[in-house]
Amino acid sequence: MIVRWTALMVTGILVAGSTLALGQDKKGSSKVPPALQFEMKDIDGKNVDLGRYEGKVILIVNVASECGYTPQYKELQALYAKHKKDGLAILGFPCNDFGGQEPGDDAKVKDFACSTYKVEFDLFSKVKILGDDACPLYKFLTSKKTNPKFAGAVKWNFEKFLIARDGTVVERFESDVDPAGEAFVRAIERELKK
Repeated sequence: MIVRWTALMVTGILVAGSTLALGQDKKGSSKVPPALQFEMKDIDGKNVDLGRYEGKVILIVNVASECGYTPQYKELQALYAKHKKDGLAILGFPCNDFGGQEPGDDAKVKDFACSTYKVEFDLFSKVKILGDDACPLYKFLTSKKTNPKFAGAVKWNFEKFLIARDGTVVERFESDVDPAGEAFVRAIERELKK
């Protein structure tokens, strides 16, 4: 981590807002995969270097508390409870861009997810996903330049990006794909075995 922050200071790369795009590592050092070169605020307002998830299978999900897909929290939590020991990380990013279905502040989002669905996977501060003011992580995930195979605007709450242990985006699932469904679970388990 110290190496990456030193490299960041040398390159002087800074992105305005709550996220920070990390610079390239020093020559000869191991490089954090591009999908994990971001710093985000967690649901409690603490900075989290996404590089800490390197080597894990990561599921990035934009969540909302008042959506028809909100019950997916239950299946996501069950999947996380079953596979966290195998290296699965689920990162939930609350977003109010779709139908205003995440109107509360971070404290309300956390209380709802944890008390209603007993969520234990990592939740982050609310983000913007659409438009020019989208957070850099979602710009990366949806850009044809940085993620050509799975690019395109997020259409609704509970879209899911699956990132392999090597940091590459390997799958994208629409909102209506059930996290308890056979094809979805098979995709997660396939990556966990690698």
